[in-house]
Amino acid sequence: MAGVSLKCGDCGALLRSVEEAQEHAELTSHSNFAESTEAVLNLVCSTCGKPCRSKTESDLHTKRTGHTEFVDKTADAAKPISLEVPKVTASESEDVAAASQTEEMVVPEVDKNLLQELEGMGFSKERATRALHYSGNASLEAAVNWVVEHENDMDIDEMPLVPVNSKVEAPKPSLTPEQLKAKQHELREKARKKKEEEDKRMEREREKERIRVGKELLEAKRIEEENERKRILALRKAEKEEEKRARERIRQKLEEDKAERRRKLGLPPEDPSTTKPSAPVVEEKKMSLPVRPATKAEQMRECLRSLKQNHKEDDAKVKRAFQTLLTFVGNVVKNPDEEKFRKIRLTNQSFQERVGSLRGGTQFLELCGFEKMEGGEFLFLARDKVDMAVLHSAGSELDSAIKNPFFGVL
Repeated sequence: MAGVSLKCGDCGALLRSVEEAQEHAELTSHSNFAESTEAVLNLVCSTCGKPCRSKTESDLHTKRTGHTEFVDKTADAAKPISLEVPKVTASESEDVAAASQTEEMVVPEVDKNLLQELEGMGFSKERATRALHYSGNASLEAAVNWVVEHENDMDIDEMPLVPVNSKVEAPKPSLTPEQLKAKQHELREKARKKKEEEDKRMEREREKERIRVGKELLEAKRIEEENERKRILALRKAEKEEEKRARERIRQKLEEDKAERRRKLGLPPEDPSTTKPSAPVVEEKKMSLPVRPATKAEQMRECLRSLKQNHKEDDAKVKRAFQTLLTFVGNVVKNPDEEKFRKIRLTNQSFQERVGSLRGGTQFLELCGFEKMEGGEFLFLARDKVDMAVLHSAGSELDSAIKNPFFGVL
């Protein structure tokens, strides 16, 4: 069977004639061609009559125009291919040479106002010129529609060229200047509304994200507070159990001492049944005792324990704070009449690094008698408010906190 097409061995393209093969070779530098019995596909659009040579080309045409119906005329167009290169006669070559010498290609004339408008909308000069030329300089909207339909063309950003003899006067736009301005205003208004809608949508998304993050932060804070509450309850329970065990050890020691004394005196061991009924009475009396308010020393101990718990991840920093507080208290005890030892500047960098930045440091000094003055800039201990008993108690608590490795652990 005679071949009906030429097939490129490099890319697989089907070509109808030797001339098309030559053009393909010039464009792609492919040189491997062979006869093929496979006909070149010829799909003709039923709506506009545009021929498409491949399924990809027909799909692209459908995407651009919306036309979906095609007539397959491949069999009608298929005919045996001739492998002879067409010969050009001397007269024809002379005519072609003369035509090539006389015909000069120039950029077509387009409406300058429309060209300026398109450039102002962001289109390149080449694309704007091509759009106006092929849309007939009809209107700004027609040019924009042409760009939208041909945005995938490979040569869309190349300056169009036409023979100089075919140069004609650029047609006038079909719209009056007033109509053109109104159309431009309409296009700008559409673009502005679209941008406003997009901004509103983004703002709603940002607001939703802000609300979500806020809820997550509140939930994290609630969980942290709940965990802190549980930790404090567990700490108090552990302290109560430790206190209970200590009382039990003391009671057992007293019982053993009592039994030892009776043994030395030659008395018989005490019958436990005689002492057991008195226990509930003691417990009842104990329960009826009023709650004793916390002493100054206990408040100081609790303040130091809280300071250590709040900064337990940095033990060296806590120890340095305790030593600094002990220095402040010791200076006042040794020199109660010296005002410089009874006045501390809160904004002092060294004080902030050692004590002020730690939660509970300033509170401990206030428990020692220091008071804020001058708008909270200083901590001052008046001479008549120096209580040596309180300061000695503070020094004892600080010394215990520094030397006791288990301070604040329970």
